[in-house]
Amino acid sequence: VQLVESGGGLVQAGDSLTLSCAASGSTFSINVMGWYRLAPGNQRELVASITTPGGNTDYVDSVKGRFTISRDDAKNTMYLQMNSLKPEDTAVYYCNAQSLKLRSIYWGQGTQVTVSS
Repeated sequence: VQLVESGGGLVQAGDSLTLSCAASGSTFSINVMGWYRLAPGNQRELVASITTPGGNTDYVDSVKGRFTISRDDAKNTMYLQMNSLKPEDTAVYYCNAQSLKLRSIYWGQGTQVTVSS
Protein backbone atom coordinates (compact mmCIF):
# COMPACT_ATOMS: atom_id res chain seq x y z
CA VAL A 1 0.00 0.00 0.00
CA GLN A 2 1.30 3.42 -0.95
CA LEU A 3 -0.01 6.62 0.61
CA VAL A 4 0.43 10.12 -0.79
CA GLU A 5 -0.71 13.17 1.15
CA SER A 6 -1.51 16.57 -0.25
CA GLY A 7 -3.21 19.78 0.81
CA GLY A 8 -0.92 21.19 3.45
CA GLY A 9 0.09 24.81 3.53
CA LEU A 10 0.35 28.07 5.42
CA VAL A 11 -2.89 29.54 6.72
CA GLN A 12 -4.02 32.02 9.33
CA ALA A 13 -5.75 31.17 12.57
CA GLY A 14 -9.44 30.57 11.98
CA ASP A 15 -8.93 29.41 8.41
CA SER A 16 -9.79 26.02 6.99
CA LEU A 17 -7.71 23.46 5.16
CA THR A 18 -8.41 20.02 3.70
CA LEU A 19 -5.80 17.30 3.59
CA SER A 20 -6.05 14.36 1.20
CA CYS A 21 -4.45 10.94 1.32
CA ALA A 22 -4.54 8.88 -1.85
CA ALA A 23 -4.00 5.16 -1.35
CA SER A 24 -2.85 2.69 -3.98
CA GLY A 25 -1.81 -0.93 -4.06
CA SER A 26 -3.50 -3.52 -1.84
CA THR A 27 -6.08 -1.09 -0.54
CA PHE A 28 -8.61 -3.92 -0.10
CA SER A 29 -6.58 -5.08 2.89
CA ILE A 30 -6.84 -1.83 4.84
CA ASN A 31 -8.86 -1.98 8.07
CA VAL A 32 -8.33 1.46 9.51
CA MET A 33 -6.85 4.72 8.30
CA GLY A 34 -5.88 7.76 10.25
CA TRP A 35 -4.13 11.09 10.41
CA TYR A 36 -1.22 11.62 12.78
CA ARG A 37 0.68 14.82 13.40
CA LEU A 38 4.12 15.62 14.68
CA ALA A 39 5.06 19.05 15.96
CA PRO A 40 8.55 20.10 17.06
CA GLY A 41 9.17 19.06 20.65
CA ASN A 42 6.05 16.91 20.78
CA GLN A 43 5.34 13.25 20.39
CA ARG A 44 3.49 11.92 17.39
CA GLU A 45 -0.22 12.26 17.99
CA LEU A 46 -3.17 10.42 16.48
CA VAL A 47 -5.52 13.16 15.35
CA ALA A 48 -8.35 11.17 13.79
CA SER A 49 -9.09 7.69 12.54
CA ILE A 50 -11.72 5.97 10.42
CA THR A 51 -12.46 2.27 10.02
CA THR A 52 -12.99 0.63 6.67
CA PRO A 53 -15.54 -0.70 6.07
CA GLY A 54 -17.85 0.78 8.64
CA GLY A 55 -16.70 4.35 8.67
CA ASN A 56 -16.48 4.60 12.44
CA THR A 57 -14.52 7.70 13.39
CA ASP A 58 -12.56 8.84 16.40
CA TYR A 59 -10.83 12.11 17.23
CA VAL A 60 -8.38 13.45 19.75
CA ASP A 61 -10.15 15.81 22.12
CA SER A 62 -8.28 18.89 20.91
CA VAL A 63 -9.79 18.68 17.41
CA LYS A 64 -13.30 17.47 18.16
CA GLY A 65 -15.86 19.76 16.58
CA ARG A 66 -13.24 21.32 14.29
CA PHE A 67 -11.82 18.44 12.22
CA THR A 68 -13.71 15.87 10.17
CA ILE A 69 -12.20 12.70 8.78
CA SER A 70 -13.83 11.01 5.82
CA ARG A 71 -13.05 8.71 2.96
CA ASP A 72 -14.13 8.17 -0.64
CA ASP A 73 -13.83 4.47 -1.35
CA ALA A 74 -14.35 4.94 -5.08
CA LYS A 75 -11.27 7.15 -5.17
CA ASN A 76 -9.33 5.28 -2.48
CA THR A 77 -8.82 8.62 -0.82
CA MET A 78 -9.11 9.78 2.76
CA TYR A 79 -9.64 13.38 3.79
CA LEU A 80 -9.17 15.55 6.83
CA GLN A 81 -11.27 18.70 6.80
CA MET A 82 -9.77 21.12 9.29
CA ASN A 83 -11.80 24.15 10.34
CA SER A 84 -11.11 26.91 12.84
CA LEU A 85 -7.42 26.16 12.71
CA LYS A 86 -5.25 27.25 15.63
CA PRO A 87 -1.51 27.88 15.83
CA GLU A 88 -1.20 24.77 17.99
CA ASP A 89 -2.41 22.71 15.02
CA THR A 90 0.88 23.48 13.30
CA ALA A 91 2.63 20.20 12.55
CA VAL A 92 3.57 17.74 9.86
CA TYR A 93 0.50 15.63 9.21
CA TYR A 94 0.96 11.99 8.22
CA CYS A 95 -1.49 9.61 6.64
CA ASN A 96 -1.55 6.13 8.14
CA ALA A 97 -3.15 2.86 7.10
CA GLN A 98 -3.21 -0.47 8.87
CA SER A 99 -3.90 -3.94 7.56
CA LEU A 100 -4.65 -6.77 9.94
CA LYS A 101 -4.55 -9.31 7.12
CA LEU A 102 -1.12 -8.26 5.94
CA ARG A 103 0.01 -7.38 9.47
CA SER A 104 1.38 -4.11 8.14
CA ILE A 105 1.32 -0.41 8.87
CA TYR A 106 1.82 2.12 6.12
CA TRP A 107 2.77 5.79 6.23
CA GLY A 108 2.67 8.65 3.82
CA GLN A 109 5.51 11.12 3.41
CA GLY A 110 3.82 13.85 5.44
CA THR A 111 2.50 17.28 4.61
CA GLN A 112 3.28 20.47 6.52
CA VAL A 113 0.47 22.50 8.03
CA THR A 114 1.43 25.87 9.46
CA VAL A 115 -1.11 28.09 11.19
CA SER A 116 -0.05 31.65 11.89
CA SER A 117 -1.61 33.73 14.66
